[in-house]
Amino acid sequence: MNELLSILVKSLSNISLWSIADILVVSYIFYKGYMLIKETRAEQLLKGIILLIVLIPISYLLKLDMLYFILNKTLTIGVLSIIIIFQPEIRRALEHLGRSAFDDVHYQNDRESLKKVINEITTAVENLAETKTGALIVMEQKTGLKEVISAGTLLDANITSNLLENIFVVNTPLHDGATIIRNNRILASGCVLPLTSNTNINKKLGTRHRAAIGLSEVSDAIIIIVSEETGIVSLAINGKITRGYDKERLTKILIRIIEGRSKKKVQTAGERVKSWLRLRTQR
Repeated sequence: MNELLSILVKSLSNISLWSIADILVVSYIFYKGYMLIKETRAEQLLKGIILLIVLIPISYLLKLDMLYFILNKTLTIGVLSIIIIFQPEIRRALEHLGRSAFDDVHYQNDRESLKKVINEITTAVENLAETKTGALIVMEQKTGLKEVISAGTLLDANITSNLLENIFVVNTPLHDGATIIRNNRILASGCVLPLTSNTNINKKLGTRHRAAIGLSEVSDAIIIIVSEETGIVSLAINGKITRGYDKERLTKILIRIIEGRSKKKVQTAGERVKSWLRLRTQR
């Protein structure tokens, strides 16, 4: 017992602050990685991989040669299969990492300008909902949507509720696609969005809703949807959709989301500066 205790004390004494920092960083990376795949197809795959990793050494120790051979080859081939099958999830994870590392918020931090823009958008959405005119409005955030924009018609116009309403009038050339907003400007209309491959979505949701969810899965854009069947206003963010917004509620949630992201960026930048100053002082 004393020998075991001495070994433990000796091991702990050899642990430096850098070792602790290393463990914490690796733990954080694993945690964030798991949160990215949580409640996705990749989560079930991860459980299967962990089971394989556990079974391989067990089969080797028990001299189950055939089982060991099969499991070993399955794991080897599986790595390539994961990259091919789960390309959308891997892409989304890398884009999320890129957004966290390199902040590039397109919206102005001026609260009054932000409120004015959002008011124009929500006024248009309210009027479109009353007339049951289908609409799909995308508010670009950190992730650039150049690929989506290039497939539409460039406008580069000031945001007004009248213009937004006119864009989605039935039988007009641009009404059937998405309208992209960037830098407080209506950048393009008639844009085609990627449809979600999620099979668990409510069957009552139409193509507009599926396109909105699809784009929110691969970007941090905020997408507003107006149903042409019911006039219900929905919001798609980060692969999730919520429904039943009125003008007041939609205005509050949009301001909260955009301002929250801006504040997070400022705090993160401030923390980086403080860390840099601490390192400089220690040197």
